[in-house]
Order: sequence, then structure tokens, then C-alpha cells
Amino acid sequence: MDERERIFRMRKLILIFSIFSLLGAEEPIDRGYIVKVGDECPDFKMQLLDGKTITKADLKGKVTVLQFTASWCSVCRKEMPHLEKDVWLKFKDKEFVLIGIDRDEPLDVVKKFIEEMKVTYPIALDPGADIFALFAHREAGITRNIVIDKNGKIVFLTRLFEEKEFKSMISKIDELLND
Repeated sequence: MDERERIFRMRKLILIFSIFSLLGAEEPIDRGYIVKVGDECPDFKMQLLDGKTITKADLKGKVTVLQFTASWCSVCRKEMPHLEKDVWLKFKDKEFVLIGIDRDEPLDVVKKFIEEMKVTYPIALDPGADIFALFAHREAGITRNIVIDKNGKIVFLTRLFEEKEFKSMISKIDELLND
């Protein structure tokens, strides 16, 4: 392929991506998820920073949000104060659990990250991103939130931090807690 052909193809790709952007289509419809709304939440076992182990069975009877995060993720850093204030502090005294799951970082990095972010909701470690891989393709990006109802069904999925979607997630949590 000559230089003119390469430039033409590159411009064509840029045009296609621009059109998708204008249409609001940032990612394929699955957004990297391998689960969907209505699915049973996969079984998992995770260890919180305080050493406590949590399994899917421990969350039965509670509305749960699993938030996948990492210290290097700028979008996560933007979202976490909102999760703290608008979700955790608002619902923590109800039948509700929010667990931040740090994707594949060492304990010392995660502790520093949480201290910087000043969040008080529980944080779990996810070595090798094995928990993440139960919900999304291992190479897919974060931040993402999975809302699980009291019966263990996935009822809401987010990707990145978009205000309208975040507000819809809060409404869904509120609705589930008031049923």
C-alpha cells in the first residue's frame, strides 16, 4: 500500500469514528461486558482491605453495587467522590452494599489510592483481574458499576462516568431499596 492509500484509509477511519462519536456510540452495545441485565450474578469470592472475605452469598438480601476501579484510572478518580457522596453515604444505612474492587494492583498502591480518594466504602483486591473477568472481557476498560438486586440478579450496568447514566443508576438503587 502506498502512502496516499494509507492516508486515505486513515482519514476514512477518522471519519467513521467521528460519526460514531456524534451519534453517541462510544463503544459496541455490550460495552465490554460478558454479562447483561437480567443475568444471575456470577459467583465470586473477594478479600476486602480489612481482611474480611466476601462472597456472592454474603450479599443475598441486599442491593449491591460492585464498582471496578484502579488508581491509574482518571475516570474512576472522577467518579469515586460521587459514589461516596451520592450512593454510599445516601444508602449505607439501608439493605445496601457498595464495594469498590481494585483491578490488579498491589495492596500498598490500593491503600494509598483509597487514602487519596477519601472514600469510606469497602474496597476489595482483584489480583489478576479475575473477579473483573467474571463480568467483562479481561482486556475491557474500567470504570464500571454492576448493580445487583436482593435476589442476586444483575439489574443495571454502567461504563465510564456519564452523569445521566449515573443518575439513572441512583434511581434504580433507590427503587430497589423501596420495593
